[in-house]
Amino acid sequence: MNPATDKKWWHDAVVYQIYPRSFMDANGDGIGDLAGIIQRLDYLQRLGVNLIWLSPVFRSPMDDNGYDISDYQDIAPEFGTLAEMEQLIAEAGKRDIRILMDLVVNHTSDEHPWFVEARRSTDNPYRDFYIWRQPAADGGPPNDFRSYFGGSGWQYDEASGEYYFHQFSRKQPDLNWENPRVQAEVHKMMNWWLDKGIGGFRMDVIDLIGKEVDAQIMTNGARLHPLLQEMNKATFGGRDLLTVGETWSATPEIAKLYSDPAREELSMVFQFEHITQTWDEEEGKWRSRPFCLAAFKAITDKWQLGLADSGWNSLFWNNHDLPRAVSKFGDPGRYRVESAKMLATVLHGLKGTPYVYQGEEIGMTNVRFECIDQYRDIESLNLYRERTAAGVPHEQMLAGIHANGRDNARTPMQWSGEANAGFTRGRPWIEVNPNHDQINVAAALDDPDSVFYHYQRLIRLRKAHPVLVYGDYQPLLSEHPRVFAYQRRLGGQRLLVLCNFFAGRASLTLPAGLQQPGEVMISNYAPRDHWRGELELQPYEAFMVLLDEADCSVG
Repeated sequence: MNPATDKKWWHDAVVYQIYPRSFMDANGDGIGDLAGIIQRLDYLQRLGVNLIWLSPVFRSPMDDNGYDISDYQDIAPEFGTLAEMEQLIAEAGKRDIRILMDLVVNHTSDEHPWFVEARRSTDNPYRDFYIWRQPAADGGPPNDFRSYFGGSGWQYDEASGEYYFHQFSRKQPDLNWENPRVQAEVHKMMNWWLDKGIGGFRMDVIDLIGKEVDAQIMTNGARLHPLLQEMNKATFGGRDLLTVGETWSATPEIAKLYSDPAREELSMVFQFEHITQTWDEEEGKWRSRPFCLAAFKAITDKWQLGLADSGWNSLFWNNHDLPRAVSKFGDPGRYRVESAKMLATVLHGLKGTPYVYQGEEIGMTNVRFECIDQYRDIESLNLYRERTAAGVPHEQMLAGIHANGRDNARTPMQWSGEANAGFTRGRPWIEVNPNHDQINVAAALDDPDSVFYHYQRLIRLRKAHPVLVYGDYQPLLSEHPRVFAYQRRLGGQRLLVLCNFFAGRASLTLPAGLQQPGEVMISNYAPRDHWRGELELQPYEAFMVLLDEADCSVG
């Protein structure tokens, strides 16, 4: 990518993800809503973000908290009205903030009118909007594909004697993207939203729409990229928008297929390799592996260097499906503040567009509910029932949920130390984290040294220094077991990022070419006045230095 000719407004932007159900409840029913988001726009403007990625607010029976859509062109009543959605777009726009809608088009709800019609008869005009198969010879499912939420990926329909396909909940039937009418209807809906002035789309599990069901090829099917190119041409391609695809299966080479501007598909993708390297090879997310800095650095280097000349990286630690960053990669206890700032420094110094998940900017942590009935996530509940029934001990499954369950990210936003964390006047749909009396927005705004203000400064630095946006990435100290270091280079400018990833102290010596004067732009301890010779970093210490212009060789 040539920044001189291909600059985009979203290159120096920072995205803030809101999980509406848990962000702010304005009407006291215990569920976050659009009116609550509008109330907090000034807070987000103060933080400095440019886009709000809004997890789904479409009409939905909420089997999977809105990722099961029954009407793409209406708002779920618990979140508000279409008029309030339009008000949110307008009010955010006044603050130079755009809205990124969460587009879920791999599947719909089984209560969507298309599916209601599809199951009326085998010759219904909407039948082929979904994927149906005859039973196997023994009357069972057509094949042994397993849903990602547990159980068979096929659901028997008594009325027609056929099975329909679902990769997630049985209430989330997969759309048949081989049907041109499906494509046309989705494109029409997307343009309807774009005409309302949104800033783009986050595309849920978009790598699954090219699936080949009978061959059990779910990701990266042969039709995936042609479908995306057709979507681009029919909808957002001629507009100045951001589009990001959720692609668990992506490699750097595959990511280029999505995000190389010459291919006219998406702006960028989410890849999850830095997340999955902490999962057990057999048990997956339900049993964690210890964090390995060497593996993390290798993955970061691979993606930063792999997309250096074409495509664009999305940068994130957590989202609505993942555990809290400070609990997963930092220290949620003694060094919570230091490690949260360190993680922010690492991420915002990289090349790409950073994403901040609600509460990350105040260092919110995972929650440890002791009873399975306190959880609400369909994935956690389904897999808990399935695996404990198969003999997995309760304690083992609960430990997995504590570490990686999706509800870690979904406990209410902690606005204050008051009852229910200031999230609602009513009873919250899921319990608040008990530590809200210590970790909350009110306390963060009153503390000039809080995690919030560290994020605010990082966001301002990105706007002020093109080297943070367009500078080349060069890894440093790759073999160091405790330190993650790299530099960014643009023209004669060099930016050094140095971070200790652990609670112990770390010693290092920088290459001679980096031992020169410069300006410390941000740090999570007292600003350093030198980085020459032998250095000792304090626990989770992190800082950025804008080096004085000189010879760019590292030495």
